[in-house]
Amino acid sequence: MSLVRHPIALAAATAVALGAGALALPAVAAEKAPAIALKDGTLDWGVKESFRKYVTGAAAGKIEAADGATQAADNGVFTFSDGTGTYDTTTHGTDTAFKGAVQFTSTAHRFDIEISDVKVVTSGTTGHIDADVSLNGTAQNDIEFATLDLSAVKPGQGAGGAMTFKDIPATLTADGAKAFNGMYEAGTALDPATLTVTAAASSPDPDPSTTPPTTPPATPKPTATPTAKPTATATTTPKPAASASEDAASGEVADGNLDWGVKESFRTYITGPIAKGKVELTGGAAKNGSVYRFGDASGSYDADAKSLDAKFAGKVRFLGHEEGGTYALDLQFSDLHVTAKGGSGKLVADVSSKDQESGKVTTYADLTVATFKIGSGDLTAKNDVVGLDGAAATLTADGAKAFGGFYQAGAALDPLDVAVSLDESATLPTGSGSDGGTSGGTAGGAGTTGSTGTGSTTGGTASLASTGADVPAGPLAAAAALVVVAGAGTVFAARKRRSQEG
Repeated sequence: MSLVRHPIALAAATAVALGAGALALPAVAAEKAPAIALKDGTLDWGVKESFRKYVTGAAAGKIEAADGATQAADNGVFTFSDGTGTYDTTTHGTDTAFKGAVQFTSTAHRFDIEISDVKVVTSGTTGHIDADVSLNGTAQNDIEFATLDLSAVKPGQGAGGAMTFKDIPATLTADGAKAFNGMYEAGTALDPATLTVTAAASSPDPDPSTTPPTTPPATPKPTATPTAKPTATATTTPKPAASASEDAASGEVADGNLDWGVKESFRTYITGPIAKGKVELTGGAAKNGSVYRFGDASGSYDADAKSLDAKFAGKVRFLGHEEGGTYALDLQFSDLHVTAKGGSGKLVADVSSKDQESGKVTTYADLTVATFKIGSGDLTAKNDVVGLDGAAATLTADGAKAFGGFYQAGAALDPLDVAVSLDESATLPTGSGSDGGTSGGTAGGAGTTGSTGTGSTTGGTASLASTGADVPAGPLAAAAALVVVAGAGTVFAARKRRSQEG
């Protein structure tokens, strides 16, 4: 299997796994028997973790693994078993087919998807996963569902002499996207795959006329010289540090902005084809790129303690799932307050959250929504401006309650960008409002239109954002929206709708 950078190194690595003599044959013998049969192969692959969570959560559906496939406990990954195929000793490529099928269904959200007849093909440092995919009874057979990147994957030895290639990065192909009605964009990251293969039998004996080598070949030395770590040069632009010429005095905050998008995948979900909602910005909040800007800062900065206490004006309100003129989903953040000192900080806000089942609105005053980490160059005054640049924010347990408990504590939120001035004449950075991509995709506020100032933004069909494992998915109104929801964002399950359907 050609899963490392150099074929010679691969041959040495696979000799143990595929039989002592399998890859140590003389050239003449290898030409006579270029292929080795493989047996008992397994493919451990979860397809996409956030989708699995959605199916068994908000969609109130089920996942069934059958015909040779199994699923790990706690909604874990799938194992496709009984893999058979060939290993080509000339090209070091593999072609292995596995048994098993996995079916995702939800009566409430009306979808039925099955993935079966899975095959893994590798060549060099690349490969692909092929499968038959059925969407609501419409089958697409033998499609190249995902590509595999084996360039950084090293083989390891498993039980019984098997060779294992662990956590191979997998990416959705254009054909795979079509299998899901085009709602998942080609290039979206899927769960990594782990491939295990075993030689079916010992390789044939060498030609009697040829004397086999008495010692194994020496392991070749790498041909590439590791690149030395770069050293800082005059062209490197480090974060500014305080100096005698910089404004390092403590003082009151004269003005400032907080740029925060809450959570990228949640914005996509709200304005997408499922929630069909909108985002309202009032009280001084405005769109800034794909995120929201809260301004008119007030507070204080202590240069000696490297601490900041700043409050920001503006409200952001998320509305979705309109029924009879009323929105079942209604979540609002206002009076945002950032406190930071040393290496950490927290984001506090007044939060209003509506329960979709009861319709009851609960308000939380001064709720700690998120905690965040501070970079070494942050919280330093320069030209009378103090900033936080892309501070990584994490949802708290109290913040999870405000989201109805569908986001777990520890989930990544959008990063925070803060810039406050200590003098009215100081110039604040304008910024582009980039959210940093907590979901790993490019959707951001895609699908939102309207004013970039105070007011509301309404959305159309959102592009897909790939997600991390912490992202619950939203309700699925039709199978065509499957992958948008799998990568979309917060759950906000349509429990009310399900109860009406019986």
